[in-house]
Amino acid sequence: MARLVMKFGGTSVADIERIRNVALHVKRETDAGHEVVVVVSAMAGTTNQLINWTREAATIHDAREYDVVVASGEQVTAGLLAITLQGMGIAARSWLGWQLPLNTDEVHGSARITSIEGDDLMDRLSQGQVAVVAGFQGIGPDRRITTLGRGGSDTSAVALAAAVHADRCDIYTDVNGVYTTDPRIVAKARKLDRVSYEEMLEMASLGAKVLQTRSVETAMIHGVQLQVRSSFDEPQSLAPTDMSQVGPGTLVCDEDEIMEQQIVSGIAYSKDEAKVTLIKVADKPGVAANIFGPLADASINVDMIVQNVSDDGTHTDLTFTVPNDDLPRALKVIEAAKDEIAYRDLVGSQDVVKVSVIGVGMRSHAGVAAQMFKALAEKGINIQAITTSEIKVSILIDAAYTELAIRALHTAYGLDGD
Repeated sequence: MARLVMKFGGTSVADIERIRNVALHVKRETDAGHEVVVVVSAMAGTTNQLINWTREAATIHDAREYDVVVASGEQVTAGLLAITLQGMGIAARSWLGWQLPLNTDEVHGSARITSIEGDDLMDRLSQGQVAVVAGFQGIGPDRRITTLGRGGSDTSAVALAAAVHADRCDIYTDVNGVYTTDPRIVAKARKLDRVSYEEMLEMASLGAKVLQTRSVETAMIHGVQLQVRSSFDEPQSLAPTDMSQVGPGTLVCDEDEIMEQQIVSGIAYSKDEAKVTLIKVADKPGVAANIFGPLADASINVDMIVQNVSDDGTHTDLTFTVPNDDLPRALKVIEAAKDEIAYRDLVGSQDVVKVSVIGVGMRSHAGVAAQMFKALAEKGINIQAITTSEIKVSILIDAAYTELAIRALHTAYGLDGD
């Protein structure tokens, strides 16, 4: 009836019992007559163990051999799931990245997909065979195994869905959809039936952990519909026959397919933020280049930037944010360029958090930012930095106020459920 890609993460295949549960989800779809491709991650904890072993073997090691070791986790899962499906009477076989092949560039450890040759796999699907594909891996131009880096299995699944012209790609996780915010912080957070690619992309990049940014980007480029589902839901619960309809999870789709679009769809937050402030920097042309040029050369991503000009107009205080792990390096880079920058003091801080409100409805509605600032002011929360785009407003605040800010904003934008 349809062609479906199902992707299962590490917690969903953590042991043999959970792999059996995954097999029941697959059986539900094959019983409905669908052609099914399953993409699997390594069993929970396996990839970390494999990485640790490569480091124990040699602190500095060949990235090509690293990929050989780390890619083996997905190979084990794919084989185990294929065996389990065969034991249930379902025709299934495992596929590794090189067998498709899933072609990538030569950047071992964080390769990018260049093409997927899926003709052989599609022939097997038309014969009624379930394809169990090892995610996270491919083959480079040197014919060596490559891995795709963080979120690689999600990216594998979406790219494969595009290559085989799947009707939908279901991403199974330990949550049953995309919520308006973290339910652990806001008990009244609601599951969204649909969310646009752009909103999901912003949520993923701003701290939401449900989907990885690369997989959402790939889905948006190729027009692949995604559904976020829980692998722990009852496997016998039927998905809708029409692949464009909303099932038990959240459908990530084009904005035009969402009938009633709220102004704000969700609140995201990221604790992976550090703040750097340069005090008393000379206010003259070229200073910004002297600051951000060396940071770019060191591959340090800068996010928010705030500049305050002093009363005398000759000096400025400049604040920007970097990823938490990059703070020590960022401070060293700035210190090394002190003579060119000519600042008085340099201060780094990690006790900050970025909170963002996201929604495509912002394009056509005024006052979204003002409402945000008012809600935070009423709670006595000071804003340290602000960035905006067409569909999001992000602010930097003291980390101690994270939960208070999220609850206040969730209520202010009418996102609280019953």
